[in-house]
Amino acid sequence: MNMEPDLYSGLPQKSFFASLGGYFVEFFETIVIFGAIFATIYLFIAQFHKVSGNSMVPTLHTGDYLITEKVSYKFRNPERGEIIVLQNPRDESQDFIKRIIAVPGDTIQITNNTLYINNQILRESYLPKDTPTHSGAFVTEGSLIKVASNQYFVFGDNREHSSDSRDWGPVTKSEIVGRALFRYYPVPDIGLLTKKE
Repeated sequence: MNMEPDLYSGLPQKSFFASLGGYFVEFFETIVIFGAIFATIYLFIAQFHKVSGNSMVPTLHTGDYLITEKVSYKFRNPERGEIIVLQNPRDESQDFIKRIIAVPGDTIQITNNTLYINNQILRESYLPKDTPTHSGAFVTEGSLIKVASNQYFVFGDNREHSSDSRDWGPVTKSEIVGRALFRYYPVPDIGLLTKKE
């Protein structure tokens, strides 16, 4: 009786430790791949931020968690009214969150606690009615400032308690980390952070 030879009978069997080592190698490769994907997302696409401080009250509060997207400003310029995350101009290891108030070509002026953009009172629907905007060390009372190319003036919504462009001047596009796009915590406040005038 003819029997076909067992083609696999001559192959050596892997030991338990060799199999275990193979699993570890596969696991390590998976971790490296996921790490590379996460790093790519973090560096070029989006970043998670936790709000710390009261400078954006009533829009944002301490403990809010946000997703900051980093893609759109590679294809267009930031716009007035958008909420952004930026490097602290005095300490680049920290991030600030502020709202863009003036863009290149605008004029900005604060007179009698009122903010003027392009010689018109800036109507800010996101602030409580009659919120005063005080001048600062950079945007002094009554001075008219023309916003230069590639510069942006950013203020906190909590005008009484915000370190912002009124004190330390404009920021450049390269100092902007990205646009605050989505609040994912706390649950009752989940939603898009849309541009507001």
